[in-house]
Amino acid sequence: MRIATMTNWAYGATVFLTIASGIAMLMASGAEKAERKAIEQRYVFDRLSEEVEVDAWALSDLARLYVVKKDPATLEAWRQKADTQVAAEHRLQKLKDAGASSEELALLLEGLHIADELGDEQRTALAQTARGQQAEAIALLYGQSYEQALEQGQHQIDHFRQLLDGRVKNAIEEATRTSRGLRTLSEVMVGLTALLFLFVLGFILKRRVLRPVVRLSDVVNRLASQDYAVEAPDYRQIDEIGDMAQAIRIFRENGLARQRLEKERDADWAIRELLARMTQRLQGCESFEDVLNVALMFAPNIAPGIAGRLYILDKSPWQMRCVVEWLDPPGEPEPFVPDQCWAVRRGQSHPPVTGEPDIVCYHLPPGHDQTALCVPLIAQGEAIGLLTFQNIKPETAPSRAYLELMAEALGLALANQRLRDALLEKALFDPLTGLRNRHHLEDTLRTQLSQAMRSASPISCLMIDIDHFKSINDRFGHEAGDRVIKSVAEIIQRKVHDAGLAFRYGGEEFLALLPGADEEEALACAADIYEGVRALTLRYGLTDLGQMDVSIGVASYPQHAQSDNLLRAADVALYRAKEQGRSRIVSFGALEAAGRK
Repeated sequence: MRIATMTNWAYGATVFLTIASGIAMLMASGAEKAERKAIEQRYVFDRLSEEVEVDAWALSDLARLYVVKKDPATLEAWRQKADTQVAAEHRLQKLKDAGASSEELALLLEGLHIADELGDEQRTALAQTARGQQAEAIALLYGQSYEQALEQGQHQIDHFRQLLDGRVKNAIEEATRTSRGLRTLSEVMVGLTALLFLFVLGFILKRRVLRPVVRLSDVVNRLASQDYAVEAPDYRQIDEIGDMAQAIRIFRENGLARQRLEKERDADWAIRELLARMTQRLQGCESFEDVLNVALMFAPNIAPGIAGRLYILDKSPWQMRCVVEWLDPPGEPEPFVPDQCWAVRRGQSHPPVTGEPDIVCYHLPPGHDQTALCVPLIAQGEAIGLLTFQNIKPETAPSRAYLELMAEALGLALANQRLRDALLEKALFDPLTGLRNRHHLEDTLRTQLSQAMRSASPISCLMIDIDHFKSINDRFGHEAGDRVIKSVAEIIQRKVHDAGLAFRYGGEEFLALLPGADEEEALACAADIYEGVRALTLRYGLTDLGQMDVSIGVASYPQHAQSDNLLRAADVALYRAKEQGRSRIVSFGALEAAGRK
């Protein structure tokens, strides 16, 4: 027999006994309520009748005192008391049918009637006193008939109380006997219920439950501590113990699955934290090298065990160039045309579903193309690079969404860096000649002079001006003038490329800094520039622009100037070259020597 069947019979008997015990308890409670109700009724009638009795005597005393002393305060007190007595009588009459017998009610009504008659006589006496008939009022209130009526009212109320006390006493005794009997019956039923419960419980524990429950309890405790390695006992009996064992086995299997899901969730959170940290580091990058270092650091951790490469799209030549790789991906990182990658073509990761047949990218090494994934780096709707991952397996690969998020973060960082470099180039380089501009000169000159001072090495400055440039603009136009400026800038850049830095100082003026060059080396470089410009053959359309000449001023530190006036010294030398007829090279040292003579 199943445990449930045995317990159901026991449960039915227990319920029956419990209900019977409850009914007995309710009946006992009803008897107690009747007892309390009788006592409450007794208290109410007793209190109100006592108020009538006390007020009747008090009214008599006040009325007698007034007819003797004629004190208005005594009269006012009598009136207030009379109003109170009327209210009490009214309440008592409203309770006359609240359980009192007809005999009790008759006595009560008779007592109230006598109290009303006494009140009428008191009013008559008070009225006589008000008319000056004090003797008649005193005779009325102190007469024998008044005293007898007062005594009779007191007797009626006392008799009413006696009858009420007797009836209440009988009701209390009857309710007490009934309550005791019902309580005894209830206690007997409760005892029988407890005995039946203990008998059934002891039988079930001894024969069917104790030993399996102990084993199952140990298993449950270990499962509660997340020790899912424990084996659940295999109870095959068709009863609740077998059902419990089956439930525990299912719970263990669910726990193992939940544990596996929690590990996957923790791994996902770790990857998300890595992605967030990588994004923060990318925001602080100041160069392409910084971006590549961040990618090299975080990519192997975001996709552990998966080799990969990062490509950047070069516009000249038009190709994808590998800039960094990790975990030794197969094949050589050869540049390739962007059209060879389906991910770049589609603007989405490719192949769409790993492991299913799909066309492979042409740039991947043979034999590894089926386990590869390409993710384009998209910024502002344009592909600027590519991430490739090799040897991807479904059981070890992270979510494709994480790889795409990594690609998105890298793409934005590279695009921002490219934009930053473009803005920096526009801010620091002259757009016409490609030379550094005057703004760039200020920072560069400060740095170069500081290095020269620390290393006690010379530095020279060439100030270069195109002669008669205004006449070229006036005769041939500004486009011809721009061509002249570009040609001269190319010569200056070519001559000082290895030895120094070239700048467009403004208009047709140029400046060259030669770190480590003294006056002699600076004059040699100036001569090369001078001869290179004179050798130019420029045409604008069909018109020959003629021979170009430049004037050059040379100054050197520390021979001719200090660190704060090197440019001024070179400018003075250039100004003197123009005064002497242009198309010449003048050194600030020569000017100083001429001044000393």
